[in-house]
Amino acid sequence: MVRSIPTIVNQTILCGLGALICLLSPSAAMAQDVASSPPPSSDYVSREEYDKLKTEHEAMKTDHEAMKKELDALKAVVQQMANGTVPGAPPEGTSPAASPSEGKQVVTTTPSQPVTPSTEAEAVPTETSGPLATHSFSIVGDAEVQFGKISGQHGAFMLSDFAPIFLFRGGDKILFEAGFDFIIQNNAPGGSGYSTTVNLSFATLDYLINDYVTFLGGNMLLPLGTYSERSAGWLNKFPDAPLPRSVLPGNGVGVQLRGGIPIGEKGQSLTYSAFVVNGPGSVDGSGNADQLDLGGNVGLTSNGKFANLHGGAGEGGRIAIFWPWKPLYDLEVGVSGMSSPWDNAGRRQYNALVADWALHIGPSVEIKGEYMNTWVGTDNAGTITPHGWWLQAGYKLAGLKLNVPYLDKLELVGRYDTVNDGLSMRTKRGTVGAVYYVTNTLWLEGDYEFTSNHGPNPEPDDSLLFQISYGF
Repeated sequence: MVRSIPTIVNQTILCGLGALICLLSPSAAMAQDVASSPPPSSDYVSREEYDKLKTEHEAMKTDHEAMKKELDALKAVVQQMANGTVPGAPPEGTSPAASPSEGKQVVTTTPSQPVTPSTEAEAVPTETSGPLATHSFSIVGDAEVQFGKISGQHGAFMLSDFAPIFLFRGGDKILFEAGFDFIIQNNAPGGSGYSTTVNLSFATLDYLINDYVTFLGGNMLLPLGTYSERSAGWLNKFPDAPLPRSVLPGNGVGVQLRGGIPIGEKGQSLTYSAFVVNGPGSVDGSGNADQLDLGGNVGLTSNGKFANLHGGAGEGGRIAIFWPWKPLYDLEVGVSGMSSPWDNAGRRQYNALVADWALHIGPSVEIKGEYMNTWVGTDNAGTITPHGWWLQAGYKLAGLKLNVPYLDKLELVGRYDTVNDGLSMRTKRGTVGAVYYVTNTLWLEGDYEFTSNHGPNPEPDDSLLFQISYGF
């Protein structure tokens, strides 16, 4: 049924809406170009068309208002975050005091109306709310499997090491890390089966004081050179450690301050560390040269006493300069050392001085090494000077740009190392080998070692070693 609209106002509104729909509709636009089409009526409109247009108009208006409210609410949240507060609102049916630790905004809705976020925000102090999303726990580490053929011995497979590292972040400034080494060894000829040795390599609590200073406390890797912190485990491109590292303590129990200071606009920096630890100890308490224990004296004696084995402390540190001159081209040179009494009477002193260097020439060339010299006062041999040095280089064949898939993943490596124990043993070793990078964390390593010994307890002359290294 067609019924006229009695009021001129309604006619005007409806005609305007009808014209708008016609303009937006492609079929209406095409109809206007046809000369035979009759002109639209300006006096009558059906109730069905009127109700349809009115419903669409009201729906668009409602959607627009809802979107505007949501936009205003988002702006309010962003402004609160910029002001350093955490937006929050109590859940429906509870008071704000019922959940004081909630650091997020809760929105309540009903099915018959659009979502309207709360415009009230409650600032939650971080001291009372605890760690929100700033804590995390992860396990990283490495594992190595070896096959070795040592001169004069049978070839064998060996689980060289399994070394998980546990990392926990307790907040923006608090970190905890601990590393272990699992090693298995035969019980024969004393018994059957094998035994498992678990060593705590390090365990430290780290606190970030500011951008330039970090505090460490616990069983620390000592910054004497860079090998212990940067090249051990699967990061070492050789299946074994450099020989002269045996004259230095690898870790110590104490405290440390470390950090870096920018000194240029291209990434140059000055890095430093300073530590105080218990220091080396003596196996039997005497100052005899063969009783020096670089890895003991952890603060708890074998009979359960809480004490340092001697009356002093070990003090030391490292300072280095890192100088990049363009991407992937950089040089780092560092000097480190420590001094500590080591016998129980505290009369004999252990001193060490280490120089380290590392050079990168593009992505393919790496050269690095260390020189270390120690002075150890003893009761029976005077002052002895265990010392040594090592130098290694590597070249990745990808630098030749041959575009051969397998060759591009191969790196040729070489190392020379020598050590003198300060008594009567001198060892020199040359190593050549290669590393194949299956992935960035899965390496296949192989090398041949030529060893020359002078002294009463010589090392094996030659060794062939293969290793699978995986870092996770």
